Amino acid sequence: MNDFVREKVEVVSFGCRLNLVESEAMRRAAEGAGHSDMVVFNTCAVTAESVRQARQAIRRVSRERPGVKIFVSGCAAETEHARFADMPEVSAIVGNAAKTDAATWRALSCGETPVADIAQARVARPVEAARIEGHTRAFLAIQNGCDHRCTFCIIPYGRGPSRSIPAETAIAQARRLVELGHKEIVLTGVDLTSWGGDLPENPKLGFLARALLKALPELKRLRLSSLDCIEADEELMIALAEEERLMPHLHLSLQSGDDMILKRMKRRHARRDAIEFCARVRKLRPDIVFGADLIAGFPTETAAMAENTLRLVEDCGLTHLHVFPYSPREMTPAARMPQVTKDVRSERAKALREAGERALDRHLDAQVGRRVAVLAERGGVGRAADFSAVATPGVEAGAMIAGVVAGRDGMKLRLG
Repeated sequence: MNDFVREKVEVVSFGCRLNLVESEAMRRAAEGAGHSDMVVFNTCAVTAESVRQARQAIRRVSRERPGVKIFVSGCAAETEHARFADMPEVSAIVGNAAKTDAATWRALSCGETPVADIAQARVARPVEAARIEGHTRAFLAIQNGCDHRCTFCIIPYGRGPSRSIPAETAIAQARRLVELGHKEIVLTGVDLTSWGGDLPENPKLGFLARALLKALPELKRLRLSSLDCIEADEELMIALAEEERLMPHLHLSLQSGDDMILKRMKRRHARRDAIEFCARVRKLRPDIVFGADLIAGFPTETAAMAENTLRLVEDCGLTHLHVFPYSPREMTPAARMPQVTKDVRSERAKALREAGERALDRHLDAQVGRRVAVLAERGGVGRAADFSAVATPGVEAGAMIAGVVAGRDGMKLRLG
C-alpha cells in the first residue's frame, strides 16, 4: 500500500495491470477536480481473498487517518456494491463505467454521485497516456470488458461487454508514452485477443501490434499481456515470427489442462489446442517463453484431472506460472457445482507452483552463456526480452543494457 500524504489524492490499486493504468488516470482526474486528502481504493474481484484484502485495507486507512475521504472503485465495487457501500468508512462508490472520466470527479467534488450501468457500456474510454510512478515499463490499455462467460469468472459483471479503442488512438497514446521516455510498452486489457471485435472492419490484435511497431520505429520493445490462445490471429503469428521488437514472451489464459474441466469452465479451447499453439509459436519464434494462468481445484476436479493440468507444464513448455486455488464467486455457475475441499485445492496449487519453479529453474540455467538485452527497472532488477528477471545493481531505471549471463542468484540472472 502507498505511503499516504495529506492534501494529496492517493490511489491504492489491487489486481490487474488495467487497474494500474486506470488508477493513475483516476488520481489525475481527482486532483484536477480539486480533491485532496482522499484515498481511492481501486478494487479487484477475481478472488474472495482480493475482496477481503480491499475491505481490510479500507478499515486500516480509516483508523490511521480519521476523517479522510475514502472512495471505492474497481470490479469488487461493481460486483459487491452493497458490501462496500454499507461500510461506514466509505464516502462514495465510483463505478467502473466512468471512473477515469474527469466529469465524474468534478461531480463528486460537488457532492453528486454519478451512476452508470457497466452492463450498458459500449464504447471504450481511452485512458490518457502517462507515467505510472514506480514503473519503468508503460502499460497501454487497448481493450476493456469481456463477452465470454467462463463459469468461474465474475469479471464480466464488473467490466461489462468487450470494447476496444481504435488503432489510431492506440498509436497516438503509444507515441506519447515513447515521448515520455518509455522504451517498452505492454498492451493490456481484460480480454486482449478480442481487441477490434467491436470496431469497423473487425481488425485483429496482430494488425494493431504491427501497426504500432511500424508507426513507432523508435520504440524498443512491445509486449503483450495475457491472451487467449484460441483467439490468436494469423497476423499475430506472423508478427511474432518477423518482428524482433515484439517480445518473445506470451502469457496464456489456459486455466486447466483437462478437457472435461475446460468444458465445465466454458473455455473455448481444448488441451490439444493449447499444446499445438505453443508448438506452433515455438517453431515460428524459437526463443519464445510461455507463462500461463492455471486454476487448481476447480469444482468436480478429480486427482486424474489435476494431473492433466500438472502435465500441461511440460507438454506446453510453460515457464512463468500464475497459479490460483479456485475461489468460489457468487453469481457464477461454478459456485453452484460440487466443490473440491479447500485443503485439496491448496495441495494442488502447491504442486503446480512447485512444477512452475522447476520449469523456471531449468529455463534460467539454460540462459548461462547467452547474451541478453535487459531493461533495468527499479530496485536493482530488470527484465530480459523473455521476461526473465536479471539483477541490475547500480543501473539506472529505464536504461537498456546488454551482457552475457554468467550465472544466477536465486530466481534472477546475473550478467558477467
